[in-house]
Amino acid sequence: MPRMVRCGLIQAKNELTTPDHSLDEIKQAMNDKHVRMIEEAAAKGVQVLCLQEIFNGPYFCAEQDKKWYASAEMIPNGPTTELMQGLARKHQMVIVVPIYEEEMPGVYYNTAAVIDADGSYLGKYRKQHIPHTAPGFWEKFYFKPGNLGYPVFKTRHGIIGVYICYDRHFPEGARLLAMNGAEIIFNPSATVAGLSEYLWKLEQPAHAVANQVFVGAINRVGTEEPWNIGEFYGQSYFCDPRGQMIVVGSRDQDEIIVADLDLDLIREVRDTWQFFRDRRPETYGRLVELAP
Repeated sequence: MPRMVRCGLIQAKNELTTPDHSLDEIKQAMNDKHVRMIEEAAAKGVQVLCLQEIFNGPYFCAEQDKKWYASAEMIPNGPTTELMQGLARKHQMVIVVPIYEEEMPGVYYNTAAVIDADGSYLGKYRKQHIPHTAPGFWEKFYFKPGNLGYPVFKTRHGIIGVYICYDRHFPEGARLLAMNGAEIIFNPSATVAGLSEYLWKLEQPAHAVANQVFVGAINRVGTEEPWNIGEFYGQSYFCDPRGQMIVVGSRDQDEIIVADLDLDLIREVRDTWQFFRDRRPETYGRLVELAP
């Protein structure tokens, strides 16, 4: 019997403009929106749900301003994680919650908390690859590189891994997530139209093919004032272990993207291609040498 899991992705516009509202008001508005959308996902039968990168705020990395440090929270003992634990328990839903994390005063990470269907906190992934590029992606101002490796999380509904936004440009971490047992890799993102848009539907299906896993890619929608660094173009999607698109979201609308994933397909595809059998890790030493 197929091992089917109904999964969902939420893409959503930022609710309030930054110049006119406080940090607390911005977070509360986005939390309220996502509570409603999580309720809707539950009504659709979603069992595993992933939110977008730094889901409860704007993509503030468009500027370098230390005021945004105040929007970071502890994980798991912060209010947003606790809110999501209650929702996960209520709906018997696994939820991946990407938020701005404060480990201690002055130490911040771009993080995703993973909550099981009974509301228990399973752990977190910290974004490993931190961009710092013009215009408008000043992430090294806000985030330390992740220090927790590439963990996977055994949830009630499957084994999941998380890779955050810019991480997707680096295939090594996706391979490690798969080698660690991930069946579904989620990539919550905030990316705008322009240079990398053509890669959006290229790189992550390639990760799915190379590692024979499902991938759920999430991107927010809309433009965000006052920065207007570009259009967050949505198009969140799921693809299967053959790299085929299962479902793709709209470009400009708040949306819950839902797909039924047959996790037994992973074994079928791996038995066909045998990429893991034919790997030659003893020949890859150059990858971890310091010299370019």
